[in-house]
Amino acid sequence: MTFVAISDTHNKHPEHLPHGDVLIHAGDVTSKGSEAQVYHFLEWFSVQPHQYKVFIAGNHDFYFENTKPEIIAKMIPENVIYLNDSGVTIEGIKIWGSPIQPWFYDWAFNRRRGTDIRKHWDLIPNDTDILITHGPAYMRLDKTVSGQNVGCMDLLTAIRRTQPQFHICGHIHEAYGVQKDGLTTYINASVLNLRYELMNKPIVFEVERRTV
Repeated sequence: MTFVAISDTHNKHPEHLPHGDVLIHAGDVTSKGSEAQVYHFLEWFSVQPHQYKVFIAGNHDFYFENTKPEIIAKMIPENVIYLNDSGVTIEGIKIWGSPIQPWFYDWAFNRRRGTDIRKHWDLIPNDTDILITHGPAYMRLDKTVSGQNVGCMDLLTAIRRTQPQFHICGHIHEAYGVQKDGLTTYINASVLNLRYELMNKPIVFEVERRTV
């Protein structure tokens, strides 16, 4: 199956995306997290031609954190899959998504490093093929423009435990790219650069279908 990964569109959604079977958005679908911006994103995302469309929220997406789950569920189009510490299996490929990232100012889905954030990573199933989190793992496409590695060490530990084929993230715009480490390929799919300009290309990758 062909996957197309994007992240951090911040309400500046690309006009043309590569062809693929599955479109993944790794969070920050809005710039200010308003209900209107969420609807704008969902309208755009739902009409993309990919057969499956999967997304998580990010630290800008306050609406998803502050709104009751049953209200959000009614908003999501039937052809869109929203993950929040939850998973989905697509043609035998197991995908898990979480919007959580280490505490960063006073944004959405912040958790303190250590016990608070670890309980989210403990939910990741051992048989996960593709893991989507908004924030990166430690020293895996997490370096800021100041040279700091700001990724989550506990997330890296969880990835080493579960060994997914791919880890998709965003959050750190300037760390866009692909990195291979052992059995896992790490992808920071931020399409906006540090100046919030739509400069980076969606990242396309292949995953072999499993026998269902």
